[in-house]
Amino acid sequence: MNRRVLLMTLCSAAVLWAHPALAQDKGTLDPKPLPPLTNPNDPHIGAKELFGRKTLPAPLAVRSIGFYAKGCLAGAQALPINGKTWQVMRLSRNRNWAHPDMIALLERLSDKVHQVAGWPGLLVGDLSQPRGGPMLTGHASHQVGLDADIWLTPMPDRELVPEEREEMSAVMMVRPDRLDVDARVWTPSHLLVIRAAAQEPAVERIFVNAAIKKALCREAKGDRSWLSKVRPMYGHDYHFHIRIKCPAGSSECQSQPPPSDNEGCSTGDLAYWFSEPVLHPKLPTAPVKPRQGPTLAELPAACRQILVAP
Repeated sequence: MNRRVLLMTLCSAAVLWAHPALAQDKGTLDPKPLPPLTNPNDPHIGAKELFGRKTLPAPLAVRSIGFYAKGCLAGAQALPINGKTWQVMRLSRNRNWAHPDMIALLERLSDKVHQVAGWPGLLVGDLSQPRGGPMLTGHASHQVGLDADIWLTPMPDRELVPEEREEMSAVMMVRPDRLDVDARVWTPSHLLVIRAAAQEPAVERIFVNAAIKKALCREAKGDRSWLSKVRPMYGHDYHFHIRIKCPAGSSECQSQPPPSDNEGCSTGDLAYWFSEPVLHPKLPTAPVKPRQGPTLAELPAACRQILVAP
């Protein structure tokens, strides 16, 4: 992994660590539009303020531009909020937009896990904003339409009402001591769901809590090659994060290097994640100033065109 990609990845991790309960943050039944910016042309304003105010996709050819944690998206497609084997959560966030390749994968995967794992369906969390880009809350990545959060709670056998979509919480999968999964809620079907996602050729990475990775390593049988795609990451106690490769021909999209063939299951591979500073991080003694994030000028140049499109 080159230095630039490593720094971006660590940056993403830091934000995810800072927001471990994002999937549990409640939405609202009455979302209000953000107030207009006093000076949207201010070169110092955070790009998240600009992209966070776009409620519809850029009506341009489909393009994922930049890196997962520093880019934007044109021609985004919305995942329908209801499918036979999926439902979208937290509709008030308006983050069910993605590259069409991701939409197709989620629709295919939701049917696949229903067949192979007996999973009733997927509860889908955040994908991307209508034009991608940095978000006002929650994620460092999810900027180019190639990331998706999937709850580790199976879909109920009915359509959720709006209140449930905004207020229902996913099930905590990690034991209180943070050393393993909670045997009261973790099932063999969870492994089958994550394995089905990892076996999709387009999937580049899957991020889970280290305790979940530990359980997958312990319980996986037969072909274990898919485990190399599943990586521990901060903040994934309730959901797993799917990241797909840059689509073919996407010259403006920057992929991560392919994962190694290492399963990542040795004691050494997991030692960092179960170290004391990670399990019990010290809380800051002073208030942490929110990060502004990149300005528009710090994103790929093409993102300006995406932002100003009608």
